[in-house]
Amino acid sequence: MSQFFTDLWDSIFVPGTTPTLVRATHYSFAALLVTLIALSIATYNMHFFFLTAIAGCLWGTLTWFIGELEKMKEDMAKQNSPVTEEVKGTVAEQEETPEEPKTAKQKKND
Repeated sequence: MSQFFTDLWDSIFVPGTTPTLVRATHYSFAALLVTLIALSIATYNMHFFFLTAIAGCLWGTLTWFIGELEKMKEDMAKQNSPVTEEVKGTVAEQEETPEEPKTAKQKKND
């Protein structure tokens, strides 16, 4: 468990999202919803019902956004991936063949 907190602390200094930060976000929202549901049942106060719904929607939206970021990372990784054999073949076909050395007569005509 201490490794989780160490990774969480280190993720603060890393740009973007890390798996540890995403996991901590899910744990936090789960704890929030459990608390709000317990308070809703204990008090029957409509404010807690609304807060529970808002927190659930926020968690769902945040999960969707994290998923979109992951898709974007995958797309960027595909764009920056090394050249495949298929692409290498088409590039090789497009390259010019080296010119043969010119003879003295050809140089004189240029």
